[in-house]
Amino acid sequence: MRNVDLDAPLHVADLLAARDPIAVTLSPRRRALLEESRRYFDKASGEDRPIYGATTGFGALVGFAGRADQRDQADNTLAHLGAGQGPDLDPAVVRATLLVRAWSLARGASGASPHVVDALAAALGTTFSPAVARFGSVGASGDLIPLGAAAQALRGRGHAYLEGKRLPAATALGTAGLRPLALDGRDALALVNGTSLTTAALALALDGVRRSHRGAQALTCLLADLLGCDPQFLDERLIARFNHAGATTVAARMRQTARGHTPSGTRPLQEPYSIRCAPQLLGAAEDALAYVDRMTAADLGGVSDNPLLFPEDDAIVHGGNFFGQPAAFAADLLAIVLAQVGNLMERQLDLLVDPHRNGGLPPMLAAGPGRQHGLQGVQLASTALIAEIRRDAVPASMQSLPTNLHNQDVVPFGTQAALRALDQAALLRLLCGSLALGLRQAAHCGARRPTADANRALLEALEAAIEPVDPDRPLDDDVRKAADIVEQADISLISAS
Repeated sequence: MRNVDLDAPLHVADLLAARDPIAVTLSPRRRALLEESRRYFDKASGEDRPIYGATTGFGALVGFAGRADQRDQADNTLAHLGAGQGPDLDPAVVRATLLVRAWSLARGASGASPHVVDALAAALGTTFSPAVARFGSVGASGDLIPLGAAAQALRGRGHAYLEGKRLPAATALGTAGLRPLALDGRDALALVNGTSLTTAALALALDGVRRSHRGAQALTCLLADLLGCDPQFLDERLIARFNHAGATTVAARMRQTARGHTPSGTRPLQEPYSIRCAPQLLGAAEDALAYVDRMTAADLGGVSDNPLLFPEDDAIVHGGNFFGQPAAFAADLLAIVLAQVGNLMERQLDLLVDPHRNGGLPPMLAAGPGRQHGLQGVQLASTALIAEIRRDAVPASMQSLPTNLHNQDVVPFGTQAALRALDQAALLRLLCGSLALGLRQAAHCGARRPTADANRALLEALEAAIEPVDPDRPLDDDVRKAADIVEQADISLISAS
């Protein structure tokens, strides 16, 4: 079981690990900070200070008094947020969200009770995951509706997943050995008034796109080697004059992969752009992903809530740290990047199955054209996948609509952007697997053996796990298996370096 220390920075790897039970620890120093913050909040609440959500209504109703009993105020916070619609989110995404929320609350700036963080940690130590409907958040004032559903499940209301089964939340809690979470008004608001779902979804989407981006580099090198292309498109002097850091990084990695690649001398002087311009395209993606890296790291290391407490200054400050605009821009950029990387891999597969451009290999890489159809179905599916990705690449962050009686008169829609990017990252992975399967089949249909050691190793891994398409068979499982192999080969390369 992975240990996640809430004193340490939070990383994407922690969110990935949260798919399964993890040990979330809170140091005595961190607990003391939480207790101090909570004591300050209780003191300030007794001084008749206006504190949003503690003494007031919510959103556009802030001008009205809230409920006097703080346990009732928790109900006041959460009941009206039970408005989510659509299918449940993947429990892995919801569990990553709980971890992000626990880390933010553990900073001690929210005034949340220590037992709230303890409850999140305890839930993450089991397979418990709140059932959270996908639709309802605009990514402003936090992911209110989805986090409200999560908070209610932790109280034993609504539904939750345990060991992958959807159950009444109270049943899931009891079976997992967890107690229903007791909340007051501040605790309830602190649980929902942050963009933790947006941040979690962005981080998980970024990880997926990063993996496929590295896979695209390796597969481009294998494609060029199988076809016998001249690797001068990776020339260090050429790329240096391009003067873009991402292209320099990508081309260096591709040159390492292509070390030992010997051209056949039978290809045209200049390859199609899907090969010749790959380092420039993937390099631009690298630069864009570096921006998303920075925004994701900032979100994972930030406090998303309102208001925030500063006991050392005797101040409770109201503002907009729940506004997910950075993540919205980053997720939209991620969607654009994955659309172009996916387009590259789809075009490379199209080149590979075309006998007019693939160096004389059979059409559709069919072992017996006409009697067999090789990659024809996979290529059709790839066209559908890239069309789906491109259709969904319209930026969500430009769709701002006023809501909440114009209290929320601008909204970032970061939740939609991040969840959309996460969906499309899964499709990009399938495009990666489709191209990898095509390369494996090209080797069966007469392509030359790779001349670079790394290319040869990747092809041999594909050949060892996947039988040639001869005769035809359903290939949906093979596409997913090929994607796994490319990903594992990349991890092995990283570990070796």
